[in-house]
Amino acid sequence: MIKSMTGFGRCEQSEGSRSITVEIKSVNHRYLEAGVKIPKKLNVFEARIREVLKKYAQRGKIDIFITYEDLSESNVHLKYNSELASEYMGVLDKIAAQFGRENDITVSALSRYPEVITMQEETEDEEELWKFICSAFEKACGQFVNARVTEGQNLKNDLQQKLENMVRLVDFIEERSPQIMKEYRSRLEDKVRELLGDAAIDESRIAAEVIIYADKICVDEETVRLRSHISHALKCLEESGGIGRKMDFIAQEMNREANTILSKANDIEISNAAIDLKTEIEKVREQIQNIE
Repeated sequence: MIKSMTGFGRCEQSEGSRSITVEIKSVNHRYLEAGVKIPKKLNVFEARIREVLKKYAQRGKIDIFITYEDLSESNVHLKYNSELASEYMGVLDKIAAQFGRENDITVSALSRYPEVITMQEETEDEEELWKFICSAFEKACGQFVNARVTEGQNLKNDLQQKLENMVRLVDFIEERSPQIMKEYRSRLEDKVRELLGDAAIDESRIAAEVIIYADKICVDEETVRLRSHISHALKCLEESGGIGRKMDFIAQEMNREANTILSKANDIEISNAAIDLKTEIEKVREQIQNIE
């Protein structure tokens, strides 16, 4: 089962007064590169999020967006610093006594002095919060993987069609090659007759020339290796896990063999078939870039 590197997953989850939304999207990339955008409050979990992601993806440029909201009012409370308030009052009493004035400070005025009353946010249980985040993140990852698998199946079908078409082109080249030898021999004999007239033709010399010509244009080794590469690629499409890099290497080898066939071709039909082969291989290479 192959996977595309293009995918999208989303999960919205609520629990009590808090809610979280996770979105994951990805595009092609040579390696696994993840960008995580989360609220500052959740930065402590970024490393864990990246570790979980590795269970679901091996390659691709992946963007993760997480929004978190807690509407609870119980997580914020006021703290009264009585010792600091006493120090303020002591200083104010000294000032009043020094200048013979009455200390007219009011409670409301004292409460506004720095740090006398502060607002504090209660810390949440980190592990309990992580379970809530991880649950939503893994659900989004599940959708994300399903999207990749669906697209991967489409890629697989398309690649199989292209590889099978390449097999047909190789079949044509192998069938056409022996005919080229016969046609060359016939043209050579006609040319010799034209030059020598009624003189006897040296069959051994003709055969030698045909053998030399056949050696120059022979593509048997190339077609055998090309068939092997195509067969290997078709088998890879049935494997599980990341096969993108392996398929890319196979495509490079197929392209090398097609180039050699084209360079040896001395026949317009084989040249056209080799060009079609290169075109199909290039299409395969483009599609492979989408495979994880």
